Amino acid sequence: MSRTYNSLRNIKFSLVGLFVYMLLTYFARIVFLKYLNAEYLGLNGLFYDILSLLSIADFGIATAISYCLYKPLSDHDETKILSIMMFFKKAYIIIGCIIFVAGIVLSFFLSFFIKDMPDIPHINIYFLMFVANTALPYFFSYKQILIIADQKKYISDTYQYAFFSGLCISQIIILMLTKNYFLFLLLQVITTFLRSIFLTMKANKLFPFIKKAQYKKLDSEEKKHISKNVKAMLYHKIGGVVVNGTNNIILSKFISLISVALYSNYLLIINAITTVIHSVFNSLTASVGNLATHSDSDKNTSVFSITNFACFWIYGFSSICLFVLINPFIKLWIGEYYLFSDLIVLSIIVNFYINGMRLSVLTFRDAMGIFWFDRYKPLFEAIINLVASIILAIKLGIAGVFIGSIISTVTTAFWIEPLMLFRHGFKKPVYKYFTNYILYLFITSVTGVITFYTSSLIIISSTIIEFLCKLGICMVIPNLIFFLIFHKTKEFIYIKDIVVSVLKKRPAAS
Repeated sequence: MSRTYNSLRNIKFSLVGLFVYMLLTYFARIVFLKYLNAEYLGLNGLFYDILSLLSIADFGIATAISYCLYKPLSDHDETKILSIMMFFKKAYIIIGCIIFVAGIVLSFFLSFFIKDMPDIPHINIYFLMFVANTALPYFFSYKQILIIADQKKYISDTYQYAFFSGLCISQIIILMLTKNYFLFLLLQVITTFLRSIFLTMKANKLFPFIKKAQYKKLDSEEKKHISKNVKAMLYHKIGGVVVNGTNNIILSKFISLISVALYSNYLLIINAITTVIHSVFNSLTASVGNLATHSDSDKNTSVFSITNFACFWIYGFSSICLFVLINPFIKLWIGEYYLFSDLIVLSIIVNFYINGMRLSVLTFRDAMGIFWFDRYKPLFEAIINLVASIILAIKLGIAGVFIGSIISTVTTAFWIEPLMLFRHGFKKPVYKYFTNYILYLFITSVTGVITFYTSSLIIISSTIIEFLCKLGICMVIPNLIFFLIFHKTKEFIYIKDIVVSVLKKRPAAS
């Protein structure tokens, strides 16, 4: 099967699963707020961010594993695959133990992360359940990565969303019957364990050779190469976690736990959209990795240009829709009490857009294994983010946290990541990328202003009808403007041909 067919199959399964995931998640949030309260919701968001800091312990090994596996999987080299898997199995077991121990230690210092400690009993126990839920997959997930690297991400997604659906329904029932947060979290831990077990069994069935007791140890040169990539990914992991995983901690420490609860609703919507988009691009990564092992620089650059154009269209459209619709949606969904001001919403959406526009670069960077050359960039990014977010949170409040993230991204990742990809991956000048980026940003901004102004003219007494009218405007205006500007470009024509081939149910050429 072609790389394109594998990618499209992965995308299809991801989108179906995510649709179910979003429906259940939004209903579960309503139930959560009805039977518990906003402080429990804030605690949930805070614990997720603290645990994301602990996930630094995995050093970004998953990405390094995937890169190492693309070529042996393409060559059907079972001995090399097994050797790589056994090497990383030991690493993952160590990481799981580190997270358990670090989590236990952190549980004694939770008051440091919360400005005003809420009157919630057994907070330490709840945190340890989050720790267990985070650490457990590390004892199994090295086999799951093999499934994804072999361009079969749809299998992993099927298991993930099936178990999540069962979890979500069970948690809703438990909250309605008992209002018990402990049982709510216990179901989460049990589901994570069962999903890991079932995925491991599936991997054993798909790749029976990985159960062999005999394997060759990697030689010193191979270990050195892998260690170099893992070391580079550690830096990237630190930067990513600090930039994306500390907003709730800063809000909790310098604003309030309630602000974390309010932000968690916005984050739920944005994460759902981000997860959909990332599923599309993650579904492409293994195929891009396979492409990179067989194609020349011109072919890789051409595919990147198409991917980057798709990234612009998706994130430009999504950003405009979010800015116009997110507050009306939250008002309809859970009430006016949970709304942020327009300034805060704008800072969140700008952060969403500039990070989203990195996705095409990161997809190719991960697939081509270009981790080493910009290894120090995430450290500067993390430092700038923390300093700027804390200072601006004190000066500007909630909006300052997200403006700090924007500043850190623009001053580092925005220009360093594409520069390294083009210099060391494609071995070509990067100016065309930045020219396109500025063009895409300008078109997105102008289109956003037109869409926002047009939608503001809609004033109807029925909140639901007004929301639906604004939704219709958001669906039409951005896509129409993008189409009129880009419909004759080679990138648009290529993507159109792919869509047509899918509709006709025949695989497109790779």
